Amino acid sequence: MLVAGFPAGSFQANCFVLAAEAGSPCVIVDPGEGAEEQLGDMLREHRLDPVAVVLTHGHFDHVFSVAPVCDGNDIPAWIHPDDRVLLSDPMRGLTSDARQFFGGRVELREPREVRTLDDGAVLELAGLALTVDHTPGHTGGSVTFRSATDEGTALLLAGDVLFAGSIGRTDLPGGDHEQMLASLRDKVLVLDDETVVLPGHGPTTTIGRERADNPFLQGLPVSGPRRGL
Repeated sequence: MLVAGFPAGSFQANCFVLAAEAGSPCVIVDPGEGAEEQLGDMLREHRLDPVAVVLTHGHFDHVFSVAPVCDGNDIPAWIHPDDRVLLSDPMRGLTSDARQFFGGRVELREPREVRTLDDGAVLELAGLALTVDHTPGHTGGSVTFRSATDEGTALLLAGDVLFAGSIGRTDLPGGDHEQMLASLRDKVLVLDDETVVLPGHGPTTTIGRERADNPFLQGLPVSGPRRGL
């Protein structure tokens, strides 16, 4: 599997591209602020043809470029229905102080084609299988995506649910700390320690590393690791 990514815009939200190999169809994950140019360079470098954009949640730092990327390539965007409203009304995901910081207005629009993600669904896209887990807490419609490489490595596209050494904030509209802890306990910490985590911000990590060292995960009861994807 080809996995490439870069931090986009002033919020440094990670945008990823997944493909079976160079010169093949690909899936784009979370094209945020200012992602278009770097994304275009990456697609040309690896000779990739995008077939879909999948979104871990609806905050504008992760979806800022979704409309031009989708409409420019005539491809759909996939998002959980609980976050779909944020595609066209991103201010609903911000606190009042944050709204004032942005002048009270951030204008976005939906792509021409939007499809909704269901918990437990397996998306067969670009020759890849992405398993969707609904993981609310950061937003009501946050999801993670699980997949596997040809080499047998498990991948978790974690969005803003889990970071290296931290977890997503829950103080924004739609956030819920108890839901976040439940999502981490029931959907994330049950994964194998070797699972590679591609977070929405910051460096790559693993489930095992976070299980051992992440202070926000200490004390969460887990029934046991899930084997396989």
